[in-house]
Amino acid sequence: MLLTAVRTLPELLAWRLAQTPGGAAYRAFDEAAGQWQTTRWAEAGERIAQWARALAAMQLARQARIAILLPNGLDAVCIDQAALSLSLVPVPLHAIDNPGSIAYILSDCEASVLMVTSLAQWRAIEGVGLALPALRQVVVTASETLPGSPASVGAAVVSLVDWLAAGQGVLPETVQPPDAGDLAAIVYTSGTTGKPKGVMLTHANVVSNVLAILTRVVPTADDVFLSFLPLSHTFERTAGYYLPLATGSCVAYARSVALLAEDLKTVRPTVLISVPRIYERVFGKLQESLAGSALKSRLFHAAQAVGWRRFCRAQHLTLADGEGSAWAMLDPLLWPLLDRLVAGRLRAQFGGRVRVAVSGGAPLSHAVARCFLGLGLPLLQGYGMTETSPVVAANGVDDNDPATVGRPLPGVEVRIGDNRELQVRGPLVMQGYWKRADDTARVLAPDGWLSTGDQADLEGGRIRIRGRIKEIIVTSTGEKVPPGDLELAIAVDPLFAQVLVVGENRPFIACVAVVNPVEWRRLAASLGLDAEADASLNLPAVRRAALARVAAQSRDFARYATPRVIFLTREPWTLENTLMTPTLKLKRNNLTARFAGEIESMYLPDVRQAKVRV
Repeated sequence: MLLTAVRTLPELLAWRLAQTPGGAAYRAFDEAAGQWQTTRWAEAGERIAQWARALAAMQLARQARIAILLPNGLDAVCIDQAALSLSLVPVPLHAIDNPGSIAYILSDCEASVLMVTSLAQWRAIEGVGLALPALRQVVVTASETLPGSPASVGAAVVSLVDWLAAGQGVLPETVQPPDAGDLAAIVYTSGTTGKPKGVMLTHANVVSNVLAILTRVVPTADDVFLSFLPLSHTFERTAGYYLPLATGSCVAYARSVALLAEDLKTVRPTVLISVPRIYERVFGKLQESLAGSALKSRLFHAAQAVGWRRFCRAQHLTLADGEGSAWAMLDPLLWPLLDRLVAGRLRAQFGGRVRVAVSGGAPLSHAVARCFLGLGLPLLQGYGMTETSPVVAANGVDDNDPATVGRPLPGVEVRIGDNRELQVRGPLVMQGYWKRADDTARVLAPDGWLSTGDQADLEGGRIRIRGRIKEIIVTSTGEKVPPGDLELAIAVDPLFAQVLVVGENRPFIACVAVVNPVEWRRLAASLGLDAEADASLNLPAVRRAALARVAAQSRDFARYATPRVIFLTREPWTLENTLMTPTLKLKRNNLTARFAGEIESMYLPDVRQAKVRV
C-alpha cells in the first residue's frame, strides 16, 4: 500500500510498522535508569496490540469514548492507537487540567473508560460530585497500591498491570476496523471563554490533514521531534504525533516544560512543533542577557540585521523602510563571523541542528520571528484551529513570509466572508460539535464552509490573519483595537512577561502586565526602589517608566490604541491558576474577572488625571 492510499489512522500505523519495524519510534527519559531509552516501531506495535486486547476484553460498543488523562509518552500513544484500532473514540484530556473541567468533559462525552496516571487524580475528579453513569472503568497507570474495592458506587478502579492481564488471549482482530468517516477523536477546545466544546474529527479529517502537511513540511525517518505540547491539543496530535508516524521520524518526549532547555540540548531535535509562547520565552531570556553589555547588544543587533537581510534576499521579500543598509554589500563577508559569535550560539540553545521549527496555535510577533529567522533558525508560521484538524495553511522552508501564515494546504479552500472573516472548506473540516447542533450550525454551513471567527486578508495566495472578530475591543468612542497584536508588540519589551489589553466600552485603552523579575529588579534599582515590595510596582514613577516603554513598543499602532494606564503584577499567569489555556493563550474572561478591581481603578477620575501622556 502507498502512503497516499491510507484512509484511517490504524492503516497509517500498520503501514509504518511494515515500512520500518526496526527504526527508532519513541524516546523517553527513564528516571530509574537515569538515561534516555528508545522504543523501536516493532516494539511499539507489540505494546499497542497488548493494550488493544485489554480494551477488546471490555466488549465496548463501537465508537464508545475512551478518555485519556495521561502526560505525553508511550502510554498515551498505546491507549490512543489501541482505541482507534477497535473503532473506539479517544477523548484526550489535558494532564494538568482542573478536576471540575475534566469531570465536565467525562460527563459530556459519556466516556466509558478513563486512563489516569494516579489514583489521586481520579479521587479529585470523583470529588467534584458530578454523576458519570457511562463510566465503567478507571485504569491507573502508575505503580501504586489500589484499594481492594472502589470507594464509591460507579466506575471500577484497576491498575494498568491488572487491566492488561485481563486482555490476555483476547483476539481484537475480530473487531470491525473503523471506516474513514468514523470519529477518530473528540477534542475539547480549551476555550478562552465559556465551557469547552467537543470537536468531532474523523479519520478522514486527520489523515487528509497529515497528507496535506507533507506537501509543505517533509520530515524524514532521520528526523527527531521533541514533544512537549499537550497531546490533548490537535496541533500536537496531528503535527507532533501522527505526522512523524507517517514519516517514520522519532519522537522524543520532553520531561517537562521546566526542563525543556536542558532537553533541547540533550535530544538535539531536528523538528520543533511549538506555540509562540515558547519562542517568546527564549527571546525574553535573550533580551535579558543583552541588557548588561553594550558590546553584546551591538553584536546581536548587527547579527540580526545582517541575517534578516540574508533571509529576505533568499525568500525574495522586500525589506521594510529602515531595514536596509548602505553596508549591505558586506553582508556575505560579515555573516560568517557574526554567525560564529552570535547566531550559532542562539541555535545551540535549541540543540544546534533544528532544520524546521513550526509555530502555531496563536500569532507570533514580528519581532520574535525577525530575530530567530535572522539568526538562522528556520521558523515557519502556520494557521489552523481544532475544527480543521487543525492545519489550514503554513509557510514552507523555501517559501516563507513571516508576516503571513503561508498558503492554504492542498485541497483546502479559503475565502473572505462578511466582516473580513476567513472561511475554510475541505476534507479537514470537522463533522461538528459533540451534542451541540445549534453551535455547529452557527459556524458550519450546509455547503461545508466553516466560519473561523478570524479576520484575514488574502495577499498573493497567502493568508494574513488580522485578529479574532470577538476579541476586537471597541472603545466607548467607537475606536476598534485588536488586542492580540497590541499585546504581542508590548511584550517584546523585556520588562513585560505577559500582557493583557483592556478597554471594551471604555474611553481609552489600558493594560495589565506581569513583569519579568530580572528586568523589574533592574528598573526598580534605577528608580531607587525596593523590588521586593509589592507597593513599588504601581508607584507613579514606575507606571510612568512602564508606560514610556509601552508607548515605544506600540508606536506603529494608531494613537488611540496606545494604552494610557497600566497595572503591574509579579504573579505569572499559568494553566494552574486558570489564567492560560493549554496552548498558553490568555483566558481573557478569567483575567478580566481576576483583575476586575484593578481594571476598574484604572478608569477612576483620579487615575485618569494622573495618567502619563504618550
